Amino acid sequence: MSKDDLRDRIWDHLEREGIARFPFPPHGRIPNFVDASDAADRLADTNAWQAADTLKCNPDAPQLPVRRQALRDGKTIYMAIPRLSEPKPFLRLAPDEVDDIDDATTVSGSSKHGVPVDPEAMPQIDLIVAGSVAVDEAGHRVGKGEGFSDLEFAVLRGFDRVAADTTVATTVHDSQVVDDGDIEPDRHDVPLDLVVTPTRAVETNAVTNRPDGLYWDDLAAEKIEEIPILQRLQPD
Repeated sequence: MSKDDLRDRIWDHLEREGIARFPFPPHGRIPNFVDASDAADRLADTNAWQAADTLKCNPDAPQLPVRRQALRDGKTIYMAIPRLSEPKPFLRLAPDEVDDIDDATTVSGSSKHGVPVDPEAMPQIDLIVAGSVAVDEAGHRVGKGEGFSDLEFAVLRGFDRVAADTTVATTVHDSQVVDDGDIEPDRHDVPLDLVVTPTRAVETNAVTNRPDGLYWDDLAAEKIEEIPILQRLQPD
């Protein structure tokens, strides 16, 4: 099964079974799901969460409870500006800089409350939380198909803000966890250490090698031209 076919299968299932939550339809996005807050609570019980001071988190709806919990727990969040389109491509949401946590952690509110930062000004990231369409218990992940989650990881690797052993987690509905072997990873895919659902937390013991940085041969010239931070990292 191709990644596109798997995405369609999961999106259709979430919609058909009434598992998807706003925004609708689930198709074409990181899908929100019923009991996403329970998955966030379960993530907050993990050792990886409790040891982390800084998170890099995706901006999508199912991870909204994760972002709110992080700020309430005194953690600083870094969120990528959509499509990494600005020279300072990340927004910092720090507990002592945010007055309205509920608003600041929304997509629209993050641009109002967040502070644009350059990767060189960021600290080491302790925990990455990624949004997913489908995952398996071996740690393979399928996103919505644009590749920005893996690209953001590679950019931060290029600036030494994440390491090969930085914990990467996701929160998903149980029905988004597919059989091992259903996902064939590409070389730029970043494996997950933790798959957290409303009912369980799975440590994947992922053994896939993580990208050391960017695979320039995989990037179209147009994308490099559109993303200022890639131009800075591009080798001469």
